[in-house]
Amino acid sequence: MKKWILAARLRTLPLSLSGLLLAGFIAKYEGFYQTDIFVLSLLTTLAFQILSNFANDYGDAVKGTDDNRVGEQRAVASGLITRKEMKTAISIMVLISLVCIAALLYVSFVPYHINYLLIFIGLGIASILAAMFYTMGKKPYGYMGLGDVFVFIFFGLVAVLGGEFLYSKSFNWLNVLPAAAMGFWSMAVLNLNNMRDVENDVKNNKITIASKLGFEKSKIYQLILMTLPFICGAIFVLNLPGKEGKISVLIFLILIFLANSIRREITKVKEPKEYDKFLKPVAMMALFFAILLGYGLIGFGFIDTLVK
Repeated sequence: MKKWILAARLRTLPLSLSGLLLAGFIAKYEGFYQTDIFVLSLLTTLAFQILSNFANDYGDAVKGTDDNRVGEQRAVASGLITRKEMKTAISIMVLISLVCIAALLYVSFVPYHINYLLIFIGLGIASILAAMFYTMGKKPYGYMGLGDVFVFIFFGLVAVLGGEFLYSKSFNWLNVLPAAAMGFWSMAVLNLNNMRDVENDVKNNKITIASKLGFEKSKIYQLILMTLPFICGAIFVLNLPGKEGKISVLIFLILIFLANSIRREITKVKEPKEYDKFLKPVAMMALFFAILLGYGLIGFGFIDTLVK
């Protein structure tokens, strides 16, 4: 069991949950919240993330990228799990993901909103394919410098806008801002991972933004990615209807102090392997950003409101 927990890479799960958590908070603020949708959306994104982690473990091992990697040990490359076992596990996670999608879409759209069903079936299948082919296949998009684009789309736009749509059955352009904020946080975590692995990635012909920008410029890119969420969040709050309570909604800005501390430490890094220690803090920043922004939207007692 320990080897499968290792392969599931639990430290990546808070980041994957952040966008759907924020979607739930926004839906509560807008008056559309449903507990069954909230729970099923979290289960679905967990299934997607574990599938992605299994697929990445397998794909990088097959290509030899993990043979000399820095950071957390990978299960297939280290021999803890065979390629055959991992392929079986990937198939099981695809099945679990499909079941979760089916349950989520059923409670969200059946029987009164069937017209949206096909669109979200497509999004669900696209999410599964994106999870699998980041490193798997002959032309994985993670090896073509497209990882940042895909995490922005799926961890940001799809998670928050798509997640909120499950509740409201409508689209609000203002919600693009918090969705973009979560997308930038996801890009920040991915970029840290790529900056840490840049030397090994270059040896294995894996193209990433970090490998293209180089050591110093990728730091600047990282600092920008960790700044943009606060700008998007502030613009979102300042454009909310009404004037009362906006100061309390800006409570997420207290995270700027922690973000600045992390950014300063990142600028001091001399060796790529030193970036590994920042992965968990930045992922947790994304989670707390989502929670605090949501807390500001719906006020005190927000945990109680999510389970009522």
